[in-house]
Amino acid sequence: MPLFQDPAGLRHCVLALSAWAEPRGVDVVLGAEARGFILGGAVAHELGVGFAAARKPGKLPAERIRQEYALEYGTDVLELHADAIRPGARVLVHDDLLATGGTAKAKCELVERLGGEVVGVAFVVELTFLPGRARLAGYDVMSLVTYDTEALPG
Repeated sequence: MPLFQDPAGLRHCVLALSAWAEPRGVDVVLGAEARGFILGGAVAHELGVGFAAARKPGKLPAERIRQEYALEYGTDVLELHADAIRPGARVLVHDDLLATGGTAKAKCELVERLGGEVVGVAFVVELTFLPGRARLAGYDVMSLVTYDTEALPG
C-alpha cells in the first residue's frame, strides 16, 4: 500500500507493467481484489483496454463462474462475470504479489474456461523462494521486483 501513496512510484509501476503488456496485444486486464484492482485498472487505462474483476464469492451481481484453488492451509474461491472475457480475447492477468501462485493460476483458469487467451501474467513483486512461478509454468510471467529470501525488508 505505501507504493500507491507515492505518485512517482505508482506511475513507474503502471508504465512498466503497461510497457511489458503492450506488445502482447492485450484486450482485457484481469485483476483480483483488492490491490489487483488498483494497478490493474490503471494498466488497462494506460493500454486503452477493458478491465475485468475477479472477486470473492457473492460480490458480483450478474451471472458468474467460479474457480476454487488451493491455499497453504485450505481452499478459496474466485468468481468472474460469465461475460467478462469474450472468446478469443487476449488477457493480461495481473496481481500485486506472486507467492504460491494459487490466485494467479485460478484467474488464468477462469480466463481459459471463458475461451480467452492468457497472453501474460504480470506482478509487482515476486517471492522467488515460493513456488508461484512453477505453478504458472506455460504462461509468460513477469514481475517488476523479486525477493529471493524470506527476510523481506520492512
